[in-house]
Amino acid sequence: MEEPDKGTQRPDSIPEVGEDAVNTVGPSASTMALTEEEQAELHSELAKVEDEIQTLSQVLVAKERQMAEIKRKLGITPLNELKQNLSKSWQEVTTSTAYKMTSETLSQVGQKATTAFSSVGSAISRKLEDVRNKPTFKSFEEKVETLKTKMSPTPSMGDNEADSYSTPDTEPVVKQPERTITPDQEPH
Repeated sequence: MEEPDKGTQRPDSIPEVGEDAVNTVGPSASTMALTEEEQAELHSELAKVEDEIQTLSQVLVAKERQMAEIKRKLGITPLNELKQNLSKSWQEVTTSTAYKMTSETLSQVGQKATTAFSSVGSAISRKLEDVRNKPTFKSFEEKVETLKTKMSPTPSMGDNEADSYSTPDTEPVVKQPERTITPDQEPH
């Protein structure tokens, strides 16, 4: 069996690609194959690309400022933009297939629930009517009516009682004695 070299790294142990990884890994085989002239040219190109990125970043910042100024002049506030975005998003949601399917399903469920509640209400009404028409209930109803009649006082025609008697539907009648004022009783 061969023993692995202890001074070399295996290819699967190379760090991830990124700035730190580039700094930790030595020159690759492709950079060793480049001449100094080619390396200088690539460094120059890298510097140009970095400059372009910096310039584009500055242009982007300037354009964002210009956009903000134009929006300010037009009276477009962040709140207005948020409202427009929400409105647009809601419109997209309501036109989506999932929303339409859910809406239709909920509508059908609502209709079925309404029908079910209506049926239950009708059944309860019929059952109550059946109970009311049963002889037991009629007998109970008659007893309550009889009790009510017995509990209600009957008007008597006595002299004093007739004046002060009242029923729940009428106000009590109380006669006030008539008073006549003589000239010597008038207030001064």
